[in-house]
Amino acid sequence: MKVNRIFCIGRNYAEHIKELGNSPDDACVVFMKPASCVVPAGQRVVLPRGRGSVHHEAELVVMLAGGGSDIPMERALQNVAALTLGLDLTLRDLQNELKKKGAPWELAKSFDQAAPLGNWTPYKGQDLQALEFSCDVNGARRQTGNTRDMLFPVARMIQILSRSWALAPGDIVYTGTPAGVGPLVPGDRVSLASAALGTFEWTCA
Repeated sequence: MKVNRIFCIGRNYAEHIKELGNSPDDACVVFMKPASCVVPAGQRVVLPRGRGSVHHEAELVVMLAGGGSDIPMERALQNVAALTLGLDLTLRDLQNELKKKGAPWELAKSFDQAAPLGNWTPYKGQDLQALEFSCDVNGARRQTGNTRDMLFPVARMIQILSRSWALAPGDIVYTGTPAGVGPLVPGDRVSLASAALGTFEWTCA
């Protein structure tokens, strides 16, 4: 299924909120990326130049089969079609400047190739709140996460998104990142892995 819209959930893991010096609240942070951000596994990721530090953020990504508007939480997972892992690449210095101004994050989050995306695994009722995943850079472990630590579980995210958008086939959701985010530079090799979903790799240029 072709990617339609890319929804992203921010501040969904307490330890990541803490490492960036943010304060947790009850609001679900949502932003979007255009489909041009997608970089399939195995391809090069061209990092922005001269715009400050580019950080990796490893995430579970969920593809939807549709669902429409105002989806009840108890029926939300019926609309999940497939799962994978992805990277939410972030211009961290720029994001920090935007946050200080109270401005939207898109300039720091939605540049071309800012959404490397693994291969899809069909959703067959897997427990979406019990998935472990990791991110290695040049063979060194940077991030380890488990979706049980999400502040907003996947079903709740789908419910929240459906209040503002009629969810359609091919919509995907980046579900937030655990602690351990860090910088990438040209030549780095980034690997995302999960026993349930597979291993996916990109080389930075």
